[in-house]
Amino acid sequence: MPDVHAFLSASASHRWLSCTPSAAIEAKLPDKTSQYAEEGTRAHALAEKRLNRFLEGKPLKRKPKDVDGEMWEATEVYVDACIEKINDARKTSPDAEVHVEEQLDFSPWVPKGFGTGDMVIVSDDFIEVIDLKYGKGVKVSAENNTQMMLYALGLYNTYGMLYGAEKVRMTIVQPRIDNISTAEMSTEDLLAWGESIKPVAEKAFKGEGERCAGEHCRFCKAKATCRKLADYELEKVQEDLEPEELTDIDIVYILMRSDSIKKWLTTLEEYALDKAINDGITWPGMKVVEGRSNRKINDTDLARKALTDAGYSMDEIMKPQELQTITALEKIIGKKRFTELMGDNLIKPQGKPTLVPESDKRPPMELENVTDKDFDDDLL
Repeated sequence: MPDVHAFLSASASHRWLSCTPSAAIEAKLPDKTSQYAEEGTRAHALAEKRLNRFLEGKPLKRKPKDVDGEMWEATEVYVDACIEKINDARKTSPDAEVHVEEQLDFSPWVPKGFGTGDMVIVSDDFIEVIDLKYGKGVKVSAENNTQMMLYALGLYNTYGMLYGAEKVRMTIVQPRIDNISTAEMSTEDLLAWGESIKPVAEKAFKGEGERCAGEHCRFCKAKATCRKLADYELEKVQEDLEPEELTDIDIVYILMRSDSIKKWLTTLEEYALDKAINDGITWPGMKVVEGRSNRKINDTDLARKALTDAGYSMDEIMKPQELQTITALEKIIGKKRFTELMGDNLIKPQGKPTLVPESDKRPPMELENVTDKDFDDDLL
């Protein structure tokens, strides 16, 4: 799969269609990968391989050693959905074309716009784009999905006029949450939508227009420092409140907004902490300290042997296949005796750095030699 992205990418279209300067703003910021993004890339590569093998008449029947069971099952659900789509298309149009990882050019509507369709089908009756979403955090619908509509425009641009299909289908397969969503529209309506977004896309390509905050900001790289988003999150709550005491309606309104505000605050905290640790920025009135850390048993097999050798039964110390928690074991054995039996096997990892006010009693951390391996990952 080509590792290239259009300046106005289809996947970010819900953002740049709402906030036209966002693409230009994000282009100045470094890309950051994550384990979820890398996992999605591996899943797409596996799905591509399995689909191609099916089309060649040589289906991939054995799970590769480097693929976990969940990814194998998820891509199987996706491939099965694609096979069903292919079979349906060929019932009415035996010469229907099927392409995997098809490059789609929608530049007639979006300047230099292009993307990749995970699988596309072209027939006399309809054209269809199928997209694999491996993530499970947010349920994605194909209805009014601008990414899928841009892909459909790209598919029409290449094949539509040749086949004369009057219908467009867009399908999202999200196998890990059992979500298969299909939207259908006429080719005429799709083309009308494409014409309607042309001036917006032109403005976005030039980086023009006013910033606009909303739900589309969720994955924006610039959200931590965007004043418009800060105003949106803070003022949205305050603007309609009673001047003296919160009414029941006020409280409900704040609580309904709390999830969005918490996520924005988390983004702000992560940004400030990253800048303090990696860029040496000192935030006025704040400092980085070691966060809370929990004790851990380093070697559970060794701990189990020490406890059974001391006369404690497996029924007492296991739950049933795992060793009891430290708190539970201390209640059974006593804190002092437990500590004696564990010896050096009881450790307390360094806590994650956290940004706090200077008034906090904890001493500042020495950040020169801090690495992710030094932290207790269970705390986040």
